Amino acid sequence: MPEIRDPRPAEGLRPVINVSGTMTSLGASMVVPEAIRAVREFLPHFVEMADLQRKASAVIAGATGGEAGVVTASASAGVSQTVAALMVGTDLAAAERLPDVSGLPRDEVIMQLGHLVNYGAPIDQSVRLTGARLRLCGTATETGEYQLAGSLTDRTAAGLYVVSHHVVNYGQLSLPAFARVCHSRGVPVIVDAASEYDLRGFLAAGADVAIYSGHKFLGGPTAGIVAGPREIIRAVYLQSHALGRGMKVGKEGVIGVMAALRAWKNRDHADVRARENGYLELWRGRLSGLPGLTPVICPDPTGNPLSRLRVRVDPDRAGITAWDLADRLAGGDPPVIVRDHEVELGYFFLDPCNLHPGEERLVADRIGEECARAASEPVRSCLDERNRRRTEAMLRWPD
Repeated sequence: MPEIRDPRPAEGLRPVINVSGTMTSLGASMVVPEAIRAVREFLPHFVEMADLQRKASAVIAGATGGEAGVVTASASAGVSQTVAALMVGTDLAAAERLPDVSGLPRDEVIMQLGHLVNYGAPIDQSVRLTGARLRLCGTATETGEYQLAGSLTDRTAAGLYVVSHHVVNYGQLSLPAFARVCHSRGVPVIVDAASEYDLRGFLAAGADVAIYSGHKFLGGPTAGIVAGPREIIRAVYLQSHALGRGMKVGKEGVIGVMAALRAWKNRDHADVRARENGYLELWRGRLSGLPGLTPVICPDPTGNPLSRLRVRVDPDRAGITAWDLADRLAGGDPPVIVRDHEVELGYFFLDPCNLHPGEERLVADRIGEECARAASEPVRSCLDERNRRRTEAMLRWPD
């Protein structure tokens, strides 16, 4: 493999090593060569966007099993455009009035409370942007079919089901059960599956519309993919001329998704898994000998065919908390960004999906360096203060 030139230093950007995963805050993923080539070839040329989307629809249908598909600016945009589409259909006048929903027969979206997540923004905002009103059913830790059924009304336009590591992963209705109850009242079901591998399973399990990220596991440019029945997808596409105009996707997003989907079909997934599992075994072996660290290989919580290394940190033995270790890794040279969304529980994860060759050893080296430093300079900061500093830093941008 030829050496990849790193352009980040020339722009004054830190050359981070990403063991957090396919995170939007880090640029999501490495774009596959097929998508890079397709985008580069198309960028100098004009194209009729409606026709390009028509071609993309056929590619998406072939990959997902849906009747049709459309490319959006992101998965989040896909949620908004699909909710809007299910309220107004192909009524262009009603579409242009959104987020004014007065006069519409259906303007509510139902969700399980345990699915009300923040993925960089609150998911309910993607719904409320359309003017729709969100109705929540169940509790944060448990939802029964009777609670969903009792929350559906004649005004329910859609049920929104979220597949994510962020959701409460117990006590929630399965997708087939959620879809069965919604369909009994004639309510279509949208699945937000932005970070999922399975391109066909959600429609097969009862979803009417499945929404994916084009730029996470697929390795395309920033974009969303919406797949489902032809009539619904037509209405989603028409939102590009109304509420979705501010979320428009460019030719590079559409052609890049098409190329990424074609490449996905031909990818040697077994070889990818073998390489990633090799990284995990290396890390587990290297970290097992460090005082206070307990590394365990864990499967993906949503069923994606991948695993991560959970690194539990005993601050009394390691001389450092899990969040302080995560911060020191991020602040070092080279910066190593770990998956720390559950760090208050005393652990973080190492995700092997987005590494260039050789970076796996740099990750192990950096963790060893910071643990050695903590042995002589123990640190145990306040987690609340850390969270406050992060918020303050965001509010100071672009200081």
